[in-house]
Formats: sequence, structure tokens, C-alpha cells
Amino acid sequence: MKVFCGRANPTTGAMEWLEEDENYDYHQEIARSCYADMLNDKDRNVKYFQGIHAAVSRVKERGEKAIVLDIGTGTGLLSMMAVTAGADFCYGIEVFKPMADTAVKIVEKNGFSDKIKIINKHSTEVTVGSDGDMQSRANILITELFDTELIGEGALPSYEHAHRYLVQEGCEAVPHRATVYAQLVESKRMWSWNKLFPIPIQAEDDEKAIVFPPEMDSCPGAPSVYDIQLNQVPLHDFVALSEVVTMFSIDFSKPVSRASASYTVKLEPTKSGKAQVVLSWWEIDMNPSGSIKCTLAPYWVQSPYEDSPWRDHWMQCVYFLPNEELVSQGQSVDLTAFRDDYSVWYNLRKSRNEDSKTSEHTERPVCRCQAHLLWNRPRFGELNDWNRTSHYLQALKKVFKPNSVCLSISDGSLLPVLAHRLGAEKVFTLESSSLSHSLMQKIFTANHLEDKITIIEKHPESLISSDFEDRKISLLIGEPFFSTSLLPWHNLYFWYARTALASHLASDVTVLPQAASLHLMTVEFKDLWRIRSPCGTCEGFDVHIMDEMIKNSLDFRESREAEPHPLWEYPCKSTSDPLKVLMFDFQQAVPEHTLTKEGIINLSRCEKSHGAVLWMEYHLAPNISISTGLVRDSNEKDYCQWTPHCKQAVYFFNSVLEPNSPTSNPSAVAYAISFNPATGEVNMDFKPLN
Repeated sequence: MKVFCGRANPTTGAMEWLEEDENYDYHQEIARSCYADMLNDKDRNVKYFQGIHAAVSRVKERGEKAIVLDIGTGTGLLSMMAVTAGADFCYGIEVFKPMADTAVKIVEKNGFSDKIKIINKHSTEVTVGSDGDMQSRANILITELFDTELIGEGALPSYEHAHRYLVQEGCEAVPHRATVYAQLVESKRMWSWNKLFPIPIQAEDDEKAIVFPPEMDSCPGAPSVYDIQLNQVPLHDFVALSEVVTMFSIDFSKPVSRASASYTVKLEPTKSGKAQVVLSWWEIDMNPSGSIKCTLAPYWVQSPYEDSPWRDHWMQCVYFLPNEELVSQGQSVDLTAFRDDYSVWYNLRKSRNEDSKTSEHTERPVCRCQAHLLWNRPRFGELNDWNRTSHYLQALKKVFKPNSVCLSISDGSLLPVLAHRLGAEKVFTLESSSLSHSLMQKIFTANHLEDKITIIEKHPESLISSDFEDRKISLLIGEPFFSTSLLPWHNLYFWYARTALASHLASDVTVLPQAASLHLMTVEFKDLWRIRSPCGTCEGFDVHIMDEMIKNSLDFRESREAEPHPLWEYPCKSTSDPLKVLMFDFQQAVPEHTLTKEGIINLSRCEKSHGAVLWMEYHLAPNISISTGLVRDSNEKDYCQWTPHCKQAVYFFNSVLEPNSPTSNPSAVAYAISFNPATGEVNMDFKPLN
């Protein structure tokens, strides 16, 4: 049966109807998942195999058959490890049918079909008995159900059900236990991802500031954890206020409860300061003695930190306290971790006189101010970036006229406030949703501008003259920022909106930004290449997996698409000079013809090129530009610096380009970049040249 699903095109804003049916092709979805990253995680694979081998040995020493239950088997890797370690039989559970079908082929290819049964069900639907999915309960439980937050993928409900119905009492478990650690820190940078600071503005010789409603300051923030590559946050960006403490542990060999719980640790701050953020991570012990560990601890905890394995499927957690709390060195405080069955959150308060091991459960924090629902964490950081705001202020001053009738087009932008403070005769702002309308009304009210800035909640093509009080717009402004944008060029929606508004614009209208440009550079990634690296075998365990996933069961083909990544978290070095490939003139309407650029990029800086990075630059006014990508090019010692507020577009080459390779010696890459105005898509192609 065919199904038509509607979605708004993030670039053009047009409603599109996409056809899907039961034969929907998942090959790209799987190929872009974390499987390559996990299979290239040698530390993870080796530790799992060591733990599984030890568990099978303990069962065999008791004179029992080793019957394994592998929940969330994925590729079947852990099941094959179990059989290799001597398990008599293994049940691999995988709910996602395309992945389960792939696992069946991988197991067969590696010669394990007689000892591994792949069951395409959710583990809570699996039955045991002569007519069931499993002939008997297992005595070894293997899982890899963990995310960065440990329990976010539903590990607790799955464990709870498995202990009740699928495994024997006192079973072996791999991993055996997990331990969650935390550290209290002060960090202006991280706090700027959660709270908005007053923004100083100097207009007409009067120093003022944009302020925000009190409810935004007291709001506990977004309920979800912020998972990042904490190893890319330099030590000078935060101050540790406590030692690393153990918050709680979960023993997976015993019955596990999904019921809400809390864990309180009394700690003495090692420094006085503002407690704002809790940094957290976990480690898993693969055996009861704890001699086989896999840890996510950041570099300043591990020694030597240079040897820390890189992984993207598990990162580290940043939790924001509901409000910053002043702490004093040596004066104890209670740090409490709360959890439900899928998430964790933290709170801090002055210590009670008596030691406390637990605390009463409190509700999971939920945003009350609406800002955390509209803006993500990088957007908070962007709005708090005074250097960026000052560029807009300078540009506005250059093009501003006292009688300006101004219209702002962005999602939740502060540009209307800047325009009013500069003395615009009238300011309108176009908001795309009732949520952004409501939030901006609160911000304008906090700045006593509720009657001076008119909010219009309409699509650009629906606007009529009366919406602008029958005035013509003489100054059209935008950041541009739109909450639906994923790739850099999606924010070209500003251009489409400007085009739809043509009849409402004055003949001498000023548009800010004046134009945008698309830039390109080839790079060598330190680690990010691993997430797309095809490999014939699994790192640390000799079985054929990726060739079966990619070539056979998934009918893999090169995507020809870029994907968004925040490159400040993923070090890379440039292997070519930055290149401007396309220009978009916002002074004019969107053209009907396709914009194209072809050329050659010389590879002259490095031994390998993993792919190309693309980003946008917005040219606000003469000599004033804002970049959404490269901030500083790399040199022999340092990596590139990227703006932390935006994701860049990464196009991974089909194979790594190595200019000094004896088999192929590409010295350049031919590129073809095109922008299709009808669809708003940027298409690209790259071919190595010898």
C-alpha cells in the first residue's frame, strides 16, 4: 500500500508530498547509522569479546550448557562472539526487520547459522517454551542497548522483562554492571547553551541592553541531555568545582527495575564558584571482578589521555542544573541524580546535616519559558555570541535610515529589537509558528516594545498590504536562521521569502544580508571518517560484516548527498584551499535557472582526503560577513576552527584519496556543484584526478 507523507521543504518552504510504501528502501538509513562507527570501535569489540569469553567459561566450569540471549543483536556481532567463545547456542533479538535480515545473512556468511537464531521481534514479545521463539531460558545475557545517557534506548525496560521471562535466575551478564560518574563545573560557554544573557547595545549614544523575561532565567531548560564530544572542549572553557564522583551503578546480572529512582551524593566543592553544569559519563564492567572495563571518561580523567579511544555512538553528557548555585570550597552540597526509565537529570542543594543516600523523586524538568522548545542549544550559544551580534549591529548602522520600514524574516530573531533601537519608523517581524510568535511577544514585552514591533504569523506568500499597514518595506533583514534547517543552504529560505514578498518591497529596498556564498574545502578528518568507513572485518574480531551489509544485503550505493555535522566536535585538517563555489544575490529574486559551478581542487596539503566540507557565508553589508563554517584554516600543528553555532555539510568521498598511494595517486579532485531553484537542493559530485 502506498502512503503519501507531507513535509515542508526546508529551503523553499513549499509543501511536498513524498510517496512511501511497504518496500521503502532502508539501505541509506542503515548505512548512515552508527554501525560503521561501532564496528570500527576496537576497544569496545575487544572488551565485549573478553567479557563474553569469560562468561561462557564460567558457565562451562559449572558443567552447564552455555545458552546466550543477545538483545539488540544488530549485525549479529556479539552473537558470533559468543559462539566463537564456545557458547552452545545463541538467540539474537533484533526488532528492526531490515537489520534482522542483514544479521541473518551475516551469520550465514560467517558459518554460524547452526548455532545462532535471529529473532525479528522486540525482546518483550519473545516467548520461551517448546512452541516459543526460545526453547529454554538463557543463562548468559548479552546486550548493547546503551546510548550516551546509558538508559536512553530503553535498556531498563528490556532488562526488567528479560530477567522476568527470558533468562535464568543468577545468569551471567555481559556487561556485568554499569557505573555513572559526574563532575560539577562552572562554565560560561556551556551555560550559554542553556540561558540567555542580557545583550548590550549602544544606539544613539545610549547604552542599553536586550533583556529577557524572568521566566526564561528561572526555567529549568530542555528536558533532554546534551550529548557532545566532551573531549573537544578545552580545559580553559570550564572550571571543575568538584572531584569526579560515582553517582550510581546498575548490576545487570540481577533483576533490574525500570521504576523511577534517585541517588544523592554528598560532595565538598574543591573550589568556590557558580555551579552550573554537571558533566557525566559511564563505564561498563564486562566481568564481575571489574578487570575488563570500557569507559567513556573524558581526557582530563584518563591517564594517559592520548590513548583514549574515539567513538561517536557513545559520547559524554552535559546536564544543566535548573539554576546556577553558588558553592563554597569545603562546604558540602548534595548532588542528586534522578532517573526514570529513559532519562537522567540532576539537582543540587545545600547538604543536610545527616548523610543521605537517596532523595525523594522530583519531576523531570520541562521547559516553561518556550525558548528551549523553539531554539536548540547551539542557537542559545549563537544568540549569546556578542561578536556575532555586533556584526549585525554594525551592518544595520551602515544601511539604516531613520524613516525605515523594517521587516525581519527569521525564526525568533532579535534583529527587530536592534532595528527599533536604531530608530526605525516601523518594525514588523515574520514568525513561522504560534510558538515563536508567543515567545517573541514575551521578549518584546520584557523590553517594553510590545506596541512598537508588530508580529505577523503568516507564510510570506499569504501576506497582503494591510498586514504592513499599507506601507512598503524599505529594509528587509534576516540572520538567516530557521528552526527547520539542517544543512547550511536550507537557510536560503530567506531568499524564497524575499522573492514571495516582491510586491510589498519598495523599489529601493535594502536587503540585509545582501548576498550569500557557498564555500567548499577538502579535509582529512582525525576520526570522523570512521562513521562511514567500509571494512571487510570488524575491528578487534575477525568476522565479515561490513562487506555483507554494504554490498549484498543493503545494495549500497554512494549517496551523492552531504550530511550535517558540528565540526567543532570533529577535528580535521584542510587538504585544499577554501573555495567559493556559488553566489546567491538576495537583492534579486530567486532565479528560474539552475546555478552551477565546476572546477578542480588541488590536493596539496595532506596525505589523505576523506571528504569535502561545505558551508555558507552571509554578506551583510560591504566588508561585513558572517560565516556558518570555517573560522580559521589549519596549519601544520593545529586543526581547522569552525563556528560552534552551526552544523556544516560533510560529503564523504566513496574512497579515501591518498596522493602518495602506490596504487592510485590523485593529485586533484574535479567537482560539480549545482543549486536547483525549483527544489532548493544543492547537488554535488566529486571525481579524483591523477
